[in-house]
Amino acid sequence: LAVGEGHELMVNSLKFTIPYLPEGKPHYLMGVGKPSDIVAAVKEGVDMFDCVIPTRSGRNGQAFVTKGRINIRNSKYQEDLKALDEQCDCYCCKNYSRAYLNHLFKAGEILASILLTTHNIHYYQNLMAKIRNEIAQDNYNNFAENFLNEHLDTNPL
Repeated sequence: LAVGEGHELMVNSLKFTIPYLPEGKPHYLMGVGKPSDIVAAVKEGVDMFDCVIPTRSGRNGQAFVTKGRINIRNSKYQEDLKALDEQCDCYCCKNYSRAYLNHLFKAGEILASILLTTHNIHYYQNLMAKIRNEIAQDNYNNFAENFLNEHLDTNPL
């Protein structure tokens, strides 16, 4: 796939393709990086990913959070004193408010990009750990269904 076909076509392509790949070998999906796409692709049998989405999004003011995504550049965050993601324990979320992050982006400070990129990488690391744990607990299909119901095609908060 090239970029832009959408979630449903990606899943349908994986359902068709994965059975033809050798068993016992890693199944790699290049350039797929939205959390909902990763969760769905793992459900179809993909093992490895790489993508610029977490870092590119962070540099552009978008953060992945427990309930979806936040575009911290939106003016509604100018006076929001909550953490970027109140359920996250990363350095950014423990030390900076949405209002301060909004200010950093508006001021053109490089620290804004660094903090959101760091947060996004932490979010992805936690997501992958959760995926591994759910697979080990033989609960992945239930986890994936719940995650996709909450996150699929979510607009920025």
